[in-house]
Amino acid sequence: MSLLVAFEISMLLTTVCAVLLAGWLLWQGKKQPAMPALAGFAGMMALWCAGHIAILQQWHAPGIMLVLANPLMPMFFLHFAVQFVGFGRQHSRLLRYWPRLKWPLYGLTLLLILLSWYGHGGTVVATAGFAGFFVFTGIGWLNLAYTVLLGVAAHLVLYLGWLRHSGNKRRSIVAMFLAGGWGLLLATSFIFPSLGLAWYPYPMLLLPSYLLLLVYGVVRYQLLAINAFANKALLWLGMLLLVLALMALVSAMLGQFGMQALAAVPASQLWLYSVLLLLLSALCYQPLAALARRLIYPGVQLSDTLLAHWREQLLQADSWPALAQQASELLSVQLRQQVRVQLPQASSADSDSGLRLVCQRDGSGWHYQLSGWHDVTPGYRLQGDVFAALLQSNCRILEQSLKLADAERKRLDQQHLVELGALSAAMAHELRNPLNIISMASASTSADTRQHIQQQLKRADRLIADLLSYAGQLQLHCTEVPLKALVQSVIQQQDWQGVQCELAIDEALNLHADSYRLQQVLVNLLDNALAFCRNQAAATIRLEASGNAAAVILRVHNNGPAIPQSQQADLFQPFVSKRAGGSGLGLAIVRRIASAHGASVRHRDDLGWPVSFELVFPHSGAVVAANLQDTH
Repeated sequence: MSLLVAFEISMLLTTVCAVLLAGWLLWQGKKQPAMPALAGFAGMMALWCAGHIAILQQWHAPGIMLVLANPLMPMFFLHFAVQFVGFGRQHSRLLRYWPRLKWPLYGLTLLLILLSWYGHGGTVVATAGFAGFFVFTGIGWLNLAYTVLLGVAAHLVLYLGWLRHSGNKRRSIVAMFLAGGWGLLLATSFIFPSLGLAWYPYPMLLLPSYLLLLVYGVVRYQLLAINAFANKALLWLGMLLLVLALMALVSAMLGQFGMQALAAVPASQLWLYSVLLLLLSALCYQPLAALARRLIYPGVQLSDTLLAHWREQLLQADSWPALAQQASELLSVQLRQQVRVQLPQASSADSDSGLRLVCQRDGSGWHYQLSGWHDVTPGYRLQGDVFAALLQSNCRILEQSLKLADAERKRLDQQHLVELGALSAAMAHELRNPLNIISMASASTSADTRQHIQQQLKRADRLIADLLSYAGQLQLHCTEVPLKALVQSVIQQQDWQGVQCELAIDEALNLHADSYRLQQVLVNLLDNALAFCRNQAAATIRLEASGNAAAVILRVHNNGPAIPQSQQADLFQPFVSKRAGGSGLGLAIVRRIASAHGASVRHRDDLGWPVSFELVFPHSGAVVAANLQDTH
């Protein structure tokens, strides 16, 4: 291969790479605002190399014009550098003045290019084995000086950015400086003929590497996808060099084995055939791999998009039952048949029939087991294994999240006790003494006045009791509590004043809880409901409970006015009263007692009632009846 052909191939490769990179960078411009300017830089490099190819093909006039358009290349790079360094910084002076300078600079650049064209700023001469090579003449030297000046300005902007930024952006700037030094070294040989030096421009043969290194240095820290592409590119480049070395060795040894016909084939042709074969293999690898997967694992529909969807959905689960349910739904939809997922902390039916995915933890970590999968196709089994590995990873993540949440809850509880314990004790001492004096003093007043005073004293005593209940440390004494009997005793203590009460709790339903604290919960919820229902037509409060293998669910409904959406976020916050005469601690006490039992409480408006409060007590010796009976 002659040096002339090598130069033409190098320019052609640079042109093709620059065009492809320009298109890709324009597409990435939707995500990175500085990328379109870098795409312009790549496009101008493609035109500059195309100008050299045109000169080699004896198209001197268009070739000279393309080469003299060289100043647009550093102009685009300066534009990119300003955006890359200043983007996202509102107080940047570069961003402040750049909009005023940008278009005048582009205009000046285009004007100089036009002057270079009309002033014959370049010509073609024969030198160093070239029948024609570009050299600067006359105003062309001003064109070159302006090009260098723009390049210096762009790198000065990058230096200022290096001083200001840190992290990946600073690393990108360093990579651009290194690539720029490499490009300067390669471009130096371009002006040899213009300086009267008849030297072959060997460095220009490596010009394709400059553009690739520059763009990769810019985007590798900004766009993670390019790193995966670079990883594959280096792999195929290594394979290409290995094939070339192997073919050189084979061609040298063919004559020793009597293969004279093959030995007579030029080494350049063997290399070309090998390169074409390798490129063909690279193009066919993905389709053939997909075909092989379809043949070996029929029905498999795994993709990066599907795996990302699985991962996103599993990460949304914030408890073991939620994770088990979410995983079961995702895998069942994918396989189009029911798959039950069992986790240690999430209860599940004990049936051994059907497909099951069991994920459990032992001393060495998390492990999974596919049960009942012996009759499924290899494709379904592969999908099950991939999903199980992903679920195993999510189990580790959820385990750590729950540990952190538990530690934070304990810290907040401790802080809560310290802050409010002292406050509640002080208030009980300071308030109850004067209240007792007022009570004794009211004995000498009239009957109506004494009754009014006693009612207000009872209210004050209730407020103090609520504060002590919320602030004090909870000591639970849990036993098996017949839930219906407990609820009935609480109902009998309330002043219903015409409000209808409905009860739907089975006689056989027991709850492992502290009966006194559970009564506090019911009293607070009923007091709250009665306060809003008494003035309603056909006022009704309904208490119902159900149980399963995982939990006992207790609900208190009422048909009072619905709670506005703006108030729902603060329902369980302390000292936020939603009714006249309330302490603002009723629902906060309910939540605290529920949390002490390991239960949860929440407000719901999707159960057919304007207002519903739902408590979910985790399974702990609950006895579940087959059906619920309604009692009015």
